[in-house]
Amino acid sequence: MAMFGNAHAVDVTAAQEEFARLLGEDEQLHAAFELVRDSILFTDRRLIFVDKEGVTGKKVEYLSVLYRSITRFSVETAGPFDLDADLKIWISGSDEPIEKSFTRGVNVYEMQGILAKFAAR
Repeated sequence: MAMFGNAHAVDVTAAQEEFARLLGEDEQLHAAFELVRDSILFTDRRLIFVDKEGVTGKKVEYLSVLYRSITRFSVETAGPFDLDADLKIWISGSDEPIEKSFTRGVNVYEMQGILAKFAAR
């Protein structure tokens, strides 16, 4: 359940089917999260931020971030009084990070592991 605008994990198989047209040949989805209408996809090649715009959500922006362009990232776990965990990703050439919040149930250690595995290549 997505509370307070925070992302939650979604089934990878369903997300792989839904976003198949975005993926390159042999590109594999490793994790997917939804935030109301938007999505964040972790593939073996890149991060994809899916931003549905407008009232109808028919206009969609797809932002691909290659792992090699990530200069650093941080994951902050939810504390006893926090409702969310936070992800910050800094990209070369940008001073400000991309920031996303996730519900308490999201395994941020899995997310950090995916980033560490692919950003280190």
